[in-house]
Amino acid sequence: MDLFASAPALMPIPIRDGELAFLAQLPLPWPNALVLARLIAETDWREETVLVYGKRHLQPRLSAWHGDKAYRYSGLRLAPAPFTPLLDVIRQAAEQATGRRYNSVLLNYYRDGRDSMGMHSDDEPELGPEPAIASVSFGATRPFILRHKASKETLKLPLTDGSLLFMAGKLQANWMHGINKTTRPLGARINLTFRNID
Repeated sequence: MDLFASAPALMPIPIRDGELAFLAQLPLPWPNALVLARLIAETDWREETVLVYGKRHLQPRLSAWHGDKAYRYSGLRLAPAPFTPLLDVIRQAAEQATGRRYNSVLLNYYRDGRDSMGMHSDDEPELGPEPAIASVSFGATRPFILRHKASKETLKLPLTDGSLLFMAGKLQANWMHGINKTTRPLGARINLTFRNID
């Protein structure tokens, strides 16, 4: 039986110099709250140290890397853990929704509003010239900020519980993205970015 046969279509988001689309709820066989709780409990979370402008800093979040190949960014080399059964089901749902294949996933655990992600592009060479990335979120809603590298145009998208944001085309070449800190009390959020490593 195909668990994802009735998956709704992605909604395109107009954006220049890239491709962007959104799905409010990724179809899964479990409620979002259960997926969030299992991801927190079943993942071997790490607090990594990254290189930013020549200095090492602890990332303001926890992370994990699963897939077929190692991944390098900001002076880090992440050795892959295998896909868990839960991650594999979420991957299949993301593949069904986007029509793309993914062999790796980066998980980021934002424990509260103090955890964040600096502005960056997912443009490492092993992702290819036009990376297709499926970003799936569970838990607290956080604003996802996109900033055009040339024009500095800014777009903010609320990434809600169970949603999928699809980024493709020239988006990573032309835009940066990140998650800001906030002083508002917020619950936990986990984001999974599925990608294909060449």
